[in-house]
Amino acid sequence: MARIHLKYVQTTLKEREVYFYFRRRGYPRIRLPGYPGSKEFMAAYQKALATEREQVGASRTLPRSMKALAIAWRASSQFKGLTAASQKTYNRLIENFLERHGHKAAATAEPRHILAILESMSDTPAQANALRNVLRQMFQYAFEHGWRQDNPVKDIKKLKYRKNPFPTWSEEDIRIFENFWPIGSRARLALALFLYTGQRRSDVIRMGPARVKNGSIEVVQIKTGKYLLIPMHPDLAEVLSAHEHPGEAFLITQTGQPFASGNAFYNWFKECAIKAGVQAKLGPHGLRKAAARRLAEAGCTPSEIQAITGHNTLSEVERYTREANQKLLAESAWKKLGSMRPERPDNGKKT
Repeated sequence: MARIHLKYVQTTLKEREVYFYFRRRGYPRIRLPGYPGSKEFMAAYQKALATEREQVGASRTLPRSMKALAIAWRASSQFKGLTAASQKTYNRLIENFLERHGHKAAATAEPRHILAILESMSDTPAQANALRNVLRQMFQYAFEHGWRQDNPVKDIKKLKYRKNPFPTWSEEDIRIFENFWPIGSRARLALALFLYTGQRRSDVIRMGPARVKNGSIEVVQIKTGKYLLIPMHPDLAEVLSAHEHPGEAFLITQTGQPFASGNAFYNWFKECAIKAGVQAKLGPHGLRKAAARRLAEAGCTPSEIQAITGHNTLSEVERYTREANQKLLAESAWKKLGSMRPERPDNGKKT
């Protein structure tokens, strides 16, 4: 008799009787009747596969508490409509918040309470503002579903702080890196993918032969879900041709496997940059900005740059290319001034 292997099915032997259970992490354990392959077993198995994921600890949650609100919000269509990357970030922020405040009543939270929590995070203002954004959405859900009569986060302003943006690679930095890492090296391939696609590292490490479509690289951005087709630049095509790509990703580790995460790639690439003599403060994201800078210096419009980088708004593109635009505008201004040069007096000289 052939054995049927079904995912998430576990067997238990009790008093010489075999019992079957559907056991999946984050789901309730479900007893499956009969034997694998039988009509009743398979019907119960299919039903178990379709079971909605159980929120961990939901059965132990105080009614109408902050934790109960978080569970309800995360089960909503609003939360499920977020990208997987956003859901992961939001979950991390809200879990940290619930560790201290999950038992408190959602209905009694006041703006001053929320502000005090955010100000207690003043050492990490970016994280505080990210939490503010999550709480604003969660309390809006509470307001819309009758948990509260208002949204206590609605009028709370972001914490002000001096941002330290990722520095952009200069042409000199790029030259230093390229002189050290020749075509054919993995480091040079990574540099080229950033410079000629303008994408984030989470998207660059997922690029591979299967994503090349009719001379373009297909990208579905993890952060935004945006679909892009980026024409293959000749310089990138030259670098790619120096490598064999038997796997699913262009960029691989020394063991021949794709990078497990963006952080793993970041650490490796930073080492490559430092070995080349590039400034230690420069990282992969600075290459995305360098790609946008190059496009701006070539005279591309913000909309044209956006079509490559996939930024959500033109204001984000303009923030990336502000220095390049200033240089171009200054050069244009001098040219216009030169064309309007007034006639000089002859200082009384006779001809």
